[in-house]
Amino acid sequence: MASRFVGTPYKQFHDTGPFDAIVVGSGIGGMGTAALLAKAAGRRVLVLEKHYTAGGFTHVFHRPGFEWDVGVHYVGQVHKPGSPAHALFEYLTEGRLAWNAMPAVYDRVSIDGLCFDYVSGRDHLHDALVRAFPLERYAIDRYFKAVQQCMRRLPLYFVEKSLPRLLSGVLGSVLRAPFLRFARRTTGQVLDDLGASRELRAVLTAQWGDYGLPPGQSSFGVHAVIADHYFEGAAYPIGGASRIAASVLPTIERAGGAVVVSAEVDRILIDGTRAIGVRMTDGREFRANAIVSDAGIRTTMDRLLGDGVPEEAKHLAVRTRSLPATSGHLCLYAGLTFPGAAPTLDSANLWIHPTLDFDRNMSAFDADLDAPFPFLYISFPSAKDPSFETRYPNRHTIEVVTPAPYEQFSRWAGSDWKRRPEAYEATKTRLAERLLVELYRHVPAASGAVATWELSTPLSTRHFANTPRGEMYGLAHTPSRFESRDLRPHTPIRGLFLTGQDIGLCGVMGALSGAVLTTSAMLRRNMFGEVSKEAR
Repeated sequence: MASRFVGTPYKQFHDTGPFDAIVVGSGIGGMGTAALLAKAAGRRVLVLEKHYTAGGFTHVFHRPGFEWDVGVHYVGQVHKPGSPAHALFEYLTEGRLAWNAMPAVYDRVSIDGLCFDYVSGRDHLHDALVRAFPLERYAIDRYFKAVQQCMRRLPLYFVEKSLPRLLSGVLGSVLRAPFLRFARRTTGQVLDDLGASRELRAVLTAQWGDYGLPPGQSSFGVHAVIADHYFEGAAYPIGGASRIAASVLPTIERAGGAVVVSAEVDRILIDGTRAIGVRMTDGREFRANAIVSDAGIRTTMDRLLGDGVPEEAKHLAVRTRSLPATSGHLCLYAGLTFPGAAPTLDSANLWIHPTLDFDRNMSAFDADLDAPFPFLYISFPSAKDPSFETRYPNRHTIEVVTPAPYEQFSRWAGSDWKRRPEAYEATKTRLAERLLVELYRHVPAASGAVATWELSTPLSTRHFANTPRGEMYGLAHTPSRFESRDLRPHTPIRGLFLTGQDIGLCGVMGALSGAVLTTSAMLRRNMFGEVSKEAR
């Protein structure tokens, strides 16, 4: 039986190089960058991952008889041949990864009694919205037009990111301006201008958990990208989320590269103004001409770079600290057992909101963990994966997610995982019991069938993902994020590049877009075009 973990353990890795590039972090941004460098340019890439398995938020974890994903709940467009997402995964995995399309209704929304089903197909969704809000057809038409206009302007914004800083200048401002006309405004501001009612506005933004900010704070740029991403429905990897990293791995290894796990990087080594390698926590060093960080820009600048970096890099670190991070989250992982065959569960995700005012819902819970949850996102990985029943007969897994502020858990940040104080464990138990009550209310089939459950908090994410505040999506997708000129592959340190969701956008495809941007910058080639050309 093949190992369920991806990567070579650090203690078993004895290759001293040389390597063409080193990637710090094996999230899909890091894995994608390594695979693109390997396939497009034959580069020998070493990927170093602190966790015991590769994949970042695409990995899974197991308990006896169960398996849960930790971040991949659905991905848009990958099941549509000819789409950029499908082309990119085919390029990276060379056909080793298969996707199961979700049903026509992929998201079910419930907002204080207002219900709406998100159905795949742009025209089908438009018509469903018109049927639900017949007096607001004009606002609905204008909404779809705004999303389309925003998406048409996104490519030039991304092109500017891949240009070296010295070439960006005035040209960069010209390339960025059309997209920024949308992205510098909040989602709420755009919807207000469209004349949408409170009810229509709530339905159109009910999936805001996919990008981590309610409409009063999120950039309309990220809302448009995510909305467009799911217009044609979504899919889930057959065999579970860990199949993503496992399918990309051979592409890296075939060029002589490796993905090494349980390998914690202590420092990125700098010689003058150039990155030359990394030092591990045990003192071992690896050298390469190019270092790529998938650890997030703040972790890279504040933790991985020591003293003696160029002044411009110090200024970049200061500017980055002014950009807010996304919220943390709670996730209840529930495992269900049944005496006979497990019942069929609807694989559509549930989005459940207590009121129409999403921003107020969020701020109330941020201030008081006893307030109603800002929303509940209920996902059914076992129902989305047709192989799950064979691998885990008579069982189901369910995940219940809600945003949660790091500040409410920060007083326990100095404690170690599995050794945290009783007060922390008591808080977790109280929140988990509330989430279980909600699960039984919204998914009656779960009542009496939950055999095991665990709850993760922002401290769990901080421990496993090595993020400063246990954030879901790196830097928050506010208008100020899109205005920043710092979130790009190039850094002030020669040979040091950034990749992943801070360079692209949140989510699987957002982080992969960061990988394509970074590889384009490193190779000075348009990798978006090359991937699309090969797909044709």
